[in-house]
Amino acid sequence: MPLNPASISVFLPAFNDEATIGKLVSEALVLLKSLTGDYEVIVINDGSSDATASVLDELADASAHIRIIHHPRNLGYGAALRTGFSNAGKDLIFYTDGDGQYDVKELALLLPLMTDEVDVVNGYKIKRQDDRYRAVSGAIYNTLARWFFRLPVRDVDCDFRLIRRRALQRISLSASSGAICVELVHKLASAGCVFREVPVHHYERPHGRSQFFTPRRIAHTVLEFFALWWHVVVSSYFVFGKPRAAKPRFQADVQDP
Repeated sequence: MPLNPASISVFLPAFNDEATIGKLVSEALVLLKSLTGDYEVIVINDGSSDATASVLDELADASAHIRIIHHPRNLGYGAALRTGFSNAGKDLIFYTDGDGQYDVKELALLLPLMTDEVDVVNGYKIKRQDDRYRAVSGAIYNTLARWFFRLPVRDVDCDFRLIRRRALQRISLSASSGAICVELVHKLASAGCVFREVPVHHYERPHGRSQFFTPRRIAHTVLEFFALWWHVVVSSYFVFGKPRAAKPRFQADVQDP
């Protein structure tokens, strides 16, 4: 694929990211302008209680390429992603988090791998820059996700993805928690999508604290994780109590570092 794709949507979910979201949006605009004339940046403000909303509204006033969607209250990470996917209108859709732990400019590393036969380019963290608790829990989560769902990526927890819009139109998403990443990758793989992977940098959170690692949010994610597993994996093998023929495991091509 040429480095000047037809059109790109970049969207960023944000929750209490007043200190980081402006820089990310500005960097995304500069990068996209160098790649294509048909682009948009969408930010999903998931009911932030800080000044994120006002920061975003000021950004939108300064550029016709920026769209802001405000959730009236905090609906969860999965809900923010679903809003982003449903509102992104370009051929290629890229998303990453609004907290500044990824470098949005590294989207340029993903684009060369989006060849005609590829549907998804998934980043994976070269080295996770989090405290020991988050690093260990993240590794366990990735291992369980790959084992339970037979995922074709090494780092489902890396929210740095480039996806063809037509691939997203083949699936539906329902999760409202962080389990949506597992749902997204599993359903895209089950739909026959071809994956590539590329290493990306991960940075310490520059401001604030993660809103995910609270007992309530962790419990919600765990519950959705196993409900999703039961619905899309276990139940897929049975119809009215009779075993259903197992589908062959999807094997994705992986780009080694």
